[in-house]
Amino acid sequence: MITRTEPWPEGTPCWVDLMTSDRERAVAFYGALLGWTVRDGGADTGFYGTAQVAGRPVAGIGEAPQGQQGMPAQWTTYLAVSDVDSAVAAVGAAGGRVLASPVNVLDEGRMAIAEDPAGAVFGLWQAGTHLGSEVTLAPGAVAWNECMVGDFAAAKQFYGDVLGYSFGDMSGGGFTYATLDVAGRPVGGLGELSEGAGEAGWRTCFWVADAEAAAARIPELGGAVVRGPADTPFGRLVEAKDDQGVSFTVLAPSEQSGAPEGWGV
Repeated sequence: MITRTEPWPEGTPCWVDLMTSDRERAVAFYGALLGWTVRDGGADTGFYGTAQVAGRPVAGIGEAPQGQQGMPAQWTTYLAVSDVDSAVAAVGAAGGRVLASPVNVLDEGRMAIAEDPAGAVFGLWQAGTHLGSEVTLAPGAVAWNECMVGDFAAAKQFYGDVLGYSFGDMSGGGFTYATLDVAGRPVGGLGELSEGAGEAGWRTCFWVADAEAAAARIPELGGAVVRGPADTPFGRLVEAKDDQGVSFTVLAPSEQSGAPEGWGV
């Protein structure tokens, strides 16, 4: 396990959260699957819950605001920025759309919600006292964030313009994919959807210790395994939906991939 005590570099996926019509149900599902302890905030936060691994925050689960009840829930990826207002201006200039204007979240930080030209929704987070996720490379922590789109070239232009990414090419065999690089280091992914491969959007992958155990546990909790466990160069992957139909993936180290340096609780 690696912990973080400083704000994440510009453009790095730094936080994920799920806003749902049944927060308690989501807390029960992911707590049982990923081993989270979820600490609820007060009424001034809408009882927004912070999921923790080893006592440190890794994700959020909240109740969808009135007016958004009944809308499809999804995991939202937040990208770290030093100035939310400037980032929002860049989103508009690059052809995206601002869904929720910049707002202060107590002393935790400042946030906005935006949409790229393909309709993929993401958050922007300017850290205050809340840095984002403070744990990586441990079961229950986020393993990877990626944006899958129909128009790869347009998305690449958009995210490069807004967040200054460079890109590492991982394409091959009819598959178009690039890493989103910050200071020469991959922090996320951008891929082109093949026909029938689902809706465009940002996706969240969580670490687990055992892919087979997770695949068995998901239906026991009321969710569904969509694909896997399947071997990848980075571990064994399971694509799934939770008991409210929200898509997510889990990844476990495998003999092929080996455990990443720093792995464990």
